Amino acid sequence: MQHDAIAVIDFGGQYAHLIATKVRRHGVLAEIRQPEDPLEAFAPYKGIIISGSPALASHGEDSEYNKGIYDLDLPILGFCFGHQEIAQHYGGKVVHGGRQWGKTDLHLTGDHPLFAGLDPVQPVWMSHYDSVAEIGPEFTELGWSATTADGPGHRYAAIGSDTLRRYGLQFHPEVDDTVHGDEMIANFVLGICGCEPSWTIEAFMAEEMGIIQDQVGERSVFLLASGGVDSTVAATLLTRALGPDRVDLLHVDNGLMRKDESANVLEFFAGLGLGSHVHFADASDRFLKALEGLIDPEEKRRAIGNAFIDVFRDEASRLGIEGHLLGQGTIYPDTIETGGTQRADTIKTHHNRVPIIEEMIEQGGVIEPLKELYKVEVRELGEKLGIPHDLVWRHPFPGPGLGVRCLCGDGEGDRTGFDAIEPAVEEIGRAFGLEALPLPIRSVGVKADLRAYEHPVLVSGSTAWDRLIEAASLLTADVPGINRCIWNLDSDSPTTARPLAATMTRDRLDLLREADHLVMEGLRAHGLYDEIWQCPTVLIPLDLEGDGGELVVIRPVHSKRAMTAAPVELPTALLDELREGILGLDGVSGLALDITSKPPGTIEWE
Repeated sequence: MQHDAIAVIDFGGQYAHLIATKVRRHGVLAEIRQPEDPLEAFAPYKGIIISGSPALASHGEDSEYNKGIYDLDLPILGFCFGHQEIAQHYGGKVVHGGRQWGKTDLHLTGDHPLFAGLDPVQPVWMSHYDSVAEIGPEFTELGWSATTADGPGHRYAAIGSDTLRRYGLQFHPEVDDTVHGDEMIANFVLGICGCEPSWTIEAFMAEEMGIIQDQVGERSVFLLASGGVDSTVAATLLTRALGPDRVDLLHVDNGLMRKDESANVLEFFAGLGLGSHVHFADASDRFLKALEGLIDPEEKRRAIGNAFIDVFRDEASRLGIEGHLLGQGTIYPDTIETGGTQRADTIKTHHNRVPIIEEMIEQGGVIEPLKELYKVEVRELGEKLGIPHDLVWRHPFPGPGLGVRCLCGDGEGDRTGFDAIEPAVEEIGRAFGLEALPLPIRSVGVKADLRAYEHPVLVSGSTAWDRLIEAASLLTADVPGINRCIWNLDSDSPTTARPLAATMTRDRLDLLREADHLVMEGLRAHGLYDEIWQCPTVLIPLDLEGDGGELVVIRPVHSKRAMTAAPVELPTALLDELREGILGLDGVSGLALDITSKPPGTIEWE
């Protein structure tokens, strides 16, 4: 079927495919194009959207692309970096400065089709280092941003030229935190570009089944099936497209699973009618051996990914199905966070994107039917495929499992930059009536489309939730080297955090399994499990009490696509139960709640 379509030019921003997803949600096909694509490649489209980028427009980075797109008789809308490139191309000026990330208010200067039906003040979401300081003569200012704790306000947060049909937004309308971003995208796609909606998830399913049949041909598929939402939907879609006799599933107990996870996975695959095609391998000793002595999170991720492939190949050989394609439930955030597009910065290497798998993909040995989708589309597809609601709406669980939630350390810690960090965080903490302690470890984050491997801050004290979030936003925005803030749930306010020497052991994983189980059961008991997108429980080798115990951090977030996330306030009764249960575990001496948004802190710590 032919659909009206929009081209999304991917400059490597974290949200390029999210833009395409949001366009498709309005019934219009969106396809990713590269900045170097020839002009004839844009002939099928009715409009162009230019994505954000980790590059700095102010420094001329990534400026060698096909600027002939600006001569096309098509409407063009730019987000963040795309906004800055449009401004510069038409005589404006971009400067390095005015950093912002997080929520702010956009004040519209008047009525405009791009903002049709919207109020004069709009909550939007920023993530940038550069700013537009001047605009060209054919452009007008459509909106400016307000000053917040996360950054100063700016002129030219939205610009446009109706004569040229060129528009720019400094913020990101594609993320869910821009409250009416969907309407802005619809106003451009359906209004300014005049697209007719015809794309649906049913259309995707039918088209993808045809793609699967073409790619697989006469072969069969051996799918790594963790039992999570993505692999379950992938297994069902592949089985629907190819028939059950051509799809085998492999569930691996890697020793990094949740409590009783493997038994539950095998049970619900049987409930889906796939039990006779599921193979099980207990490879926990093998994975722990591969992780022995590793501390660096990227090394851990690569070791886990490589071990999966080793087990996959051994099991395929044992079963006599070496010729099968490797099937994976990879979704788009896995690819983009691994730097899987030409310009994207590597935030963290996902286990399904380690080099050996990339080589297999290049050789045509891998099939990933969900690789263009986000979690929300995967769940919608799962419901269309008839998968039970409880399975479709399980919390996401990373492929490396507890391997990326059980942090390791050499006992020395990392106090890089603490001479400047300590007085800065203490001052901000005092302003909110809190004690703030930078922690001598690092966690993964993302700032302005770039990886941020920086320190967390522990804040102690009692205050309103809104004040806690404001303090967290200020700490991560104003103190270089800080990308995460956690709130101490213990009654004592520690003055030091002693790093512990700790590697990936079965005992530590069992401790984390028990803590995670208490959190999951607590969410269910309080009716919160379905309201929360994801809630990682993290074990961190830091001793806050001086008794040798470790720190447990709970990370409940609201999200839709995992590209942005907001921390969740848990009820006092649940926090009290978790304090009693988790602090009562042998080996735990501290408990904290992660109160960081994404960005600047990724959902997972590693």
